[in-house]
Amino acid sequence: MKNIFFLILINLVSTSFVYAQSKTNDKQTHAIYSLIDQYSLAREKRDTVLLKSILRTDIDQLVSSGEWRSGLKESTVGMMRSSANSTGTRTLKVEKIRFLNSECAIVDARYEIQNANGSIRKMWSTFIVVDDKRGWKISAIRNMLPAPQ
Repeated sequence: MKNIFFLILINLVSTSFVYAQSKTNDKQTHAIYSLIDQYSLAREKRDTVLLKSILRTDIDQLVSSGEWRSGLKESTVGMMRSSANSTGTRTLKVEKIRFLNSECAIVDARYEIQNANGSIRKMWSTFIVVDDKRGWKISAIRNMLPAPQ
């Protein structure tokens, strides 16, 4: 009888932990989607104030041309230069979020730029995002061109 009671107790306790984690992950997932949307908006509007509010100061970025950008200033300047040089509609669609722990995640997204001439540049972006207790911020960005088929 004691064993049955003990098993029921373990089942109830473990179920409550699993339920609590899924609630937290749903909230975190929503916040990360919102962060990527803010990044996309900041790039589209060339809004450096918004951009600086969602990037960590130690951000680093590797763009599809092979250029490395290190730090907030260099990354922001490079992003604004890139947005000015390739005008067009940018679209980021999150495909997958992988939580490494409750404060760090890898975000994979399809990244498309529709150019003024109608052509579409299709890429991938991977973001490393960190929850610094004030909210989620982007710590690293990797943009990749798909390999030729």
